[in-house]
Amino acid sequence: MKLYVADAFTTRRFSGNQAGVALLGGDPFPEEGLMRALAGELKHSETAFVRQTGERAFHIRYFTPAEEVDLCGHATIASFTVLRDTGAIGPGDYALHTRSGDLTIQVGADSVWMDMAPPTDGRGFSEEEQAELYAAYGLSLADRPDGLEAQAVSTGLLDILLPVKDLDALERAVQNEGEVTRLSEHYGVVGVHMFCAGTADATAHCRNFAPLYAIPEEAATGTSNGALTYYLFRRGLIQTGADNRFVQGEKMGKPSEILSRITEDENGVKVRVGGRALITLKCELLG
Repeated sequence: MKLYVADAFTTRRFSGNQAGVALLGGDPFPEEGLMRALAGELKHSETAFVRQTGERAFHIRYFTPAEEVDLCGHATIASFTVLRDTGAIGPGDYALHTRSGDLTIQVGADSVWMDMAPPTDGRGFSEEEQAELYAAYGLSLADRPDGLEAQAVSTGLLDILLPVKDLDALERAVQNEGEVTRLSEHYGVVGVHMFCAGTADATAHCRNFAPLYAIPEEAATGTSNGALTYYLFRRGLIQTGADNRFVQGEKMGKPSEILSRITEDENGVKVRVGGRALITLKCELLG
């Protein structure tokens, strides 16, 4: 089994969001305990196990050090970058099967774009519940922007999208990991995606927290920013066909750039997330 570490949503080594990538060729997936143990050994938020099922078809399973998850955007971008840069595939469109559904991946010469699962709105939150969410970060409802409220949204993974009114609030948020873990379990979500929309240099600046899955904070999250794309589109803050830019990971010293596009036709709304990545490490599992 060939193992790699790739930096996703960046063009600079040791920036962006690191993902483990295990290439299996056409071999079956290893036993789940081994995949979980390997994810723990690599110590990145997600490790993708990539199995080729056809000439232009793949199946990926994603593991955090604690759990298997249905979909992971940055690990998908990392996986197809590794496949391309090791010569396993060339540019073009590929079919990907995940626990979240079947997706189309577009591999370019220097970037990878992936379809998100169909977007869905989850629950909203009362004033009391929102106050509790903000308090879990040392913030209050005074830090909430006018016209935007917390909302659970999914484009593959269900997150609570938590808006803040300015970059200062985003910067000074300090997570109470125990409380956010409790709230994530209570609401049945992966975690919290905090964002400040409409900044001068980006569609939004973001921070992502998933302590329930042993991820205190993550430098770049494709699925969460896919959900945020849909959230902002539903509120008229972004338009179909436009390229959107989300900046994340600054607080961690790992600035990342996640791109998205949204389209709408008679079949509904489709969200696509993309970015660049580069391989930083390569090794082989022995024994």
